Amino acid sequence: MLSKVNRLTKKKDFDAVWKRGRSSFDKILGVKVLTNNLTVNRFGIMVGLKVSKKAVERNKMKRRIREIIHAEAANLKRGFDVAITVLPAARGREFAELQKSLVGNLKKTGICSHNS
Repeated sequence: MLSKVNRLTKKKDFDAVWKRGRSSFDKILGVKVLTNNLTVNRFGIMVGLKVSKKAVERNKMKRRIREIIHAEAANLKRGFDVAITVLPAARGREFAELQKSLVGNLKKTGICSHNS
């Protein structure tokens, strides 16, 4: 689980990221990024009903995304709000595919300095 300081929780924060953030989307995931003038990154993960009607599957997808965030934390620049949207094509994908998609999108937005 992400610590409380690393979570986007307020609707106004999500709205700001959606309105003014720069974005990168592929077939599996979408990422929107906005600077937040803090020393930490804050993440919000959205998995809609179109991905799965079952809460168990949506929550599993969120857990996988959070695990990728934990693994990549050392490679991320600080001071950003990040909204991650899981698209319906993500259903049934392997963990490695999700990881490749998320890291690729974070690189495109300029906050990930992953070398591999």
